[in-house]
Amino acid sequence: MKRRTSMSFNRLFQDLKGGTYTVSSLGAPFGICAIINPPQAGILVVGSAEKRVVHGSGPEQFKFASFMSVTLSCDHCVIDGAIGAEWLKAFRGYIENPESMLL
Repeated sequence: MKRRTSMSFNRLFQDLKGGTYTVSSLGAPFGICAIINPPQAGILVVGSAEKRVVHGSGPEQFKFASFMSVTLSCDHCVIDGAIGAEWLKAFRGYIENPESMLL
């Protein structure tokens, strides 16, 4: 594991300074619960897509479908959890049906 120097921590702080929100793509096929970087209001972590077997209809009882994990962490002093859940639901709709963003 690489050691961080005080200079690299200072650089990390400078990168986060003034930000209100973080979007991170770890590329991992599993979910993660991210920690919010103060004073930011939230962080969205997007995992990689992976194929899973799902129940099909008709003669094909099983088929493959792509799944992607997305985790939203919010500072509840800034963003109400219900509003965050509504936003995540809308995000899911746009990801599952990208054409809807054009209408």
